[in-house]
Amino acid sequence: MSGVRRHLGILLLAEVVLCAAATRFQDVLSHEKTPVTPYKKIQGWSSDQNKWDEKLYPVWEEGDPRWKDCWKGGRVTAKLDTDSPALVGSNVTFAVTLQFPKCQKEDNDGNIIYERNCTQDPPASQDQQVYVYNWTEWIDNCGWENCTSNHSHNVFPDGRPFPHYPGWRRRNFVYVFHTFGQYHQTTGQSSVTFSVNTANITLGKHAMAVSIYRRGHSAYVPIARAKATYIITDKIPVFVSMYQKHDRNISDSIFIKDSPITFDVKIHDPSYYLNNSAISYKWNFGDGSGLFVASSSTTSHTYTLQGNFTLNVTVQAIIPIPCRPVTPTAPLPTSAVTTGASSNLESSTTVESMEDNPDGGCHIYRNGYYRTGISVVEGILEVNIIQMTSIQMTESQAENSLVDFVVTCQGSLPTDVCTVVSDPTCQVSKSVVCDPIVVADECLLTIRRAFEEPGTYCINITLGDDTSQALASALISVNGGSSSGTTEGVFIFLGLLAVFAAIGAFVLYKRYKQYKPIERSAGQAENQEGLTAYFSNFKAIFFPTSTERNPLLKSKPGIV
Repeated sequence: MSGVRRHLGILLLAEVVLCAAATRFQDVLSHEKTPVTPYKKIQGWSSDQNKWDEKLYPVWEEGDPRWKDCWKGGRVTAKLDTDSPALVGSNVTFAVTLQFPKCQKEDNDGNIIYERNCTQDPPASQDQQVYVYNWTEWIDNCGWENCTSNHSHNVFPDGRPFPHYPGWRRRNFVYVFHTFGQYHQTTGQSSVTFSVNTANITLGKHAMAVSIYRRGHSAYVPIARAKATYIITDKIPVFVSMYQKHDRNISDSIFIKDSPITFDVKIHDPSYYLNNSAISYKWNFGDGSGLFVASSSTTSHTYTLQGNFTLNVTVQAIIPIPCRPVTPTAPLPTSAVTTGASSNLESSTTVESMEDNPDGGCHIYRNGYYRTGISVVEGILEVNIIQMTSIQMTESQAENSLVDFVVTCQGSLPTDVCTVVSDPTCQVSKSVVCDPIVVADECLLTIRRAFEEPGTYCINITLGDDTSQALASALISVNGGSSSGTTEGVFIFLGLLAVFAAIGAFVLYKRYKQYKPIERSAGQAENQEGLTAYFSNFKAIFFPTSTERNPLLKSKPGIV
């Protein structure tokens, strides 16, 4: 009997030793040896205490020389990105992208090829412009059932078979993610994106690690590792962007007095967790104007005093959630005798019921806070062009046309001026000139600009200082600096006027002249009669007259 006990003890001890020596997911995926701590299970994830098949998925240390030879053409790197911070209860998304050596890419079939038109030193030879890895060549002749037999290695590191879905042959990389004492494994091509619900993840900063293996003929080969940090919070991630019309630099938190500032709240919610929530915004601009509550994420405010102020924004979201069933508290015992009917009533109180809320549903509250300091200073609020004067010059001196612009502004005194000359639509810029200026007491200055060619231009004049700038625009017609164009126009007008006067005199003469008979011979009368009829028709077409004024023409033959 003692021998049997001794034999069982040895077997138990051997099993303990083997279990202790077995490689686990935590040993492979965690860079730091951390004690096992209680955690809530993430849906779809497994405990990192499961065994890792090291024979099928070999484990290499960071300094192992095999890393240099695991990929033809150089080392493959992996980039792991995340869209955190994530509000607890929402989804946090991770994206892994493999970055191949120079001149390599993945085609639609999952094969890695050299780019034919890629330049490298030295240039790629013709035999290098072929597939680097033809992943599916060795499994093209096997069906799904044959390729997932006991002799195949289409399984994950924990022994679970690959999922059977269309295009499984083109997914030649195995991704194993690890976080919060749990792992998730999937297959894919050169990039993979997946999301994790954060309802069961504790608040705070966590690390996500990923190990990538490529398909091989007899085993999987490690090619890259990556790690990223993500944050789970119970505060709504909030940012406020600020814009002001005359602000010169929107990133310096310096704004102009007496000019409205537009505030726009940006909520970081990439998984649209708050889409069905009722969101309100409570503003405190820090200038004594009080609290302002709005349902819109955009508002505006004007500071009427100079100084430093603290902006505070509180965002509150009322998030609808499914109501949890609750069990009412059992009634207190009484001294009355319990009858059979009352006994049945008491047993029915154990039935679960739903929470009763005034708004007809269940919800949770989440808040977000934003706080920043801003400075308000005197700035340039308005610019006006009050006069434009062309400088008259002699024709021998006028290479360019000069125009003086008299400009005024309101607010602080400017330190620089910029003039932009554009086409008449103010869309295509032709020249830009900027100069420093010194204005002593009053914002009134004259700006002289030269124009090389005559024409119509759009002029934009901007006055600015260290924190603000304002713009004024105008259209101007430049004639080139001489009066030749004007004189030529006057002569053309006078010539046309003389022509019209001559035509008018001729019409009046023909219409009001007195009729006088002409004596002629018989031969001349016959020729003149036909000629007179021809000119009468011509006159009737171009100079129509009333029959009342030419009664004698009615007796002539051929005239209607």
